[in-house]
Amino acid sequence: TFFAGLDIPGRFLFAILTLMTLIANLVFIEEALYIYRKIPSSKRSIIIWVNAAAPVIATTSCIGMWIPRSTMFTDFTAAVFFAIVIHKFLLMMIKECGGQKLLLRRFENDRFKISTGPCCCCCLCLPRVRITRRTLFWLKLGTFQFAFLRPVLMFLSIVLWTNGIYTPYNLSPKRAAIWISCFVGVITIIALWPVGIMFQQVRTLLICKKIIPKFALYQFILILNHLQAAIINILAMQRVIPCAPPLSSSARGAYTTQQLLIMEMFLITLISRVVYRRRCDDLEPPECMAEEAGDNKQTP
Repeated sequence: TFFAGLDIPGRFLFAILTLMTLIANLVFIEEALYIYRKIPSSKRSIIIWVNAAAPVIATTSCIGMWIPRSTMFTDFTAAVFFAIVIHKFLLMMIKECGGQKLLLRRFENDRFKISTGPCCCCCLCLPRVRITRRTLFWLKLGTFQFAFLRPVLMFLSIVLWTNGIYTPYNLSPKRAAIWISCFVGVITIIALWPVGIMFQQVRTLLICKKIIPKFALYQFILILNHLQAAIINILAMQRVIPCAPPLSSSARGAYTTQQLLIMEMFLITLISRVVYRRRCDDLEPPECMAEEAGDNKQTP
């Protein structure tokens, strides 16, 4: 019924957005093959995971656009995948510094600045924390808890949805959606904090490896996939986005979000190809290469 009511411009838009999704996936596959050939095996899988965020979100949005009733499942899939990407991004910054052992050796006399966003950007009085194995463990745990709990909460949401208890757009205190959403918001903020702390520490060291544009792309995906979608959903719930049969206001909001995400993730995929396309050994800091060479000589 929905597709039968589309006019020529609407069908053309669907074709263009589907083509964008296909191109984004082809670009990612080509980039993954390049990374597999050129990047050392210790960093290969992590960088591929981080690169996959934009094309995966574009693909789930395209499926949700073509099959409106699958929107909840496609949104959950994208959210779970990006939760894992947040953890992988933290690990990528550690790997780019030469690994945990080399990072600890390099910053053994430094301290982490923990007064960063999104938790404590205004708490400038917080003390700095020594960089040790224990603090690195807590940073990794901060992102890992999100990668673990988000899929669990999504699974619980789907189970409650099948019983009619969970409705994504019903934020009544008596319904499960508001409580699950609040808990997801808390663990999201906790997961973003370690990434911000690590970025503040290593951004000067890894500037030759384009860590700043990589972090900016990661932030763009986060904002567009979460904040933009939340704003449009709120507008739909307030009926600012009117219903247009056969789609309700909430369905039209999700439909608009999916179309925007496809275009945005397509552009981010193209930019990511430029940012991540480099030979890892060509961009190693000289002191990092010297220390790694020393370690190799000492290894029996």
